[in-house]
Amino acid sequence: MNEQSTVAGADRTRLFELASALLTYPDAHLHAAGDELRAAVGEIGHEEVRRQLATFLEWFLRTDATEIETHYVQTFDLRRRSGLYLTYYLHGDTRKRGIALLTLKQRYRAHGLRLTDGELPDLLPVVLEFAAVAGPGDGEAPLRQHRRGIELLRAALDENGSPYRHLLEAVVTALPPLTEIDRDAIRALAEDGPPVESVGLSPYGTDVDSIGFGPSLSTDPCGHARPSMESAR
Repeated sequence: MNEQSTVAGADRTRLFELASALLTYPDAHLHAAGDELRAAVGEIGHEEVRRQLATFLEWFLRTDATEIETHYVQTFDLRRRSGLYLTYYLHGDTRKRGIALLTLKQRYRAHGLRLTDGELPDLLPVVLEFAAVAGPGDGEAPLRQHRRGIELLRAALDENGSPYRHLLEAVVTALPPLTEIDRDAIRALAEDGPPVESVGLSPYGTDVDSIGFGPSLSTDPCGHARPSMESAR
């Protein structure tokens, strides 16, 4: 477990499970689980994580379902800067991304798990579910490895005022603090965008100095299938 995080034990598992579920497409099944989601959030002992999840859930359960669905598509499907596929942030549409996807699949298989519904392994809800299932250490390694992409996504959601920013704020609370190297790399990615074969793509942001970074070492401590990890046979 990351000793620098104050999110420990069952709170980590429940956080990753809830964030995984709430970052999937907001279908009728998810809306119908409101009471269960409230109960699960209420069981989290970490005050900041519980507050962020509760704030998102309040919006989610009080907002018209069609409005939420529209917001989800516009946020995660139509904006490159806030996509849910983590390898894109670091590798763009390059051959390195294919290698990164294969590495993730191999990691899942090593734990006797496989994806269903043909979902890509770098989809953030899938990565979060793997962290919940496999636990600290190897299970959370993909989250740590893609910390910079997660931070760019968090910053984009914050900039757009999306309620989904609360889920990312909760997740980064459980991740290692950013180093200065991380912060410099995030600024570079925000300014230049990911490496791609195509030209003329817009960078993640026009004012990289406005990015509100998460915790650092210098601070105190279009249809979307619901991700499902199954035992490999």
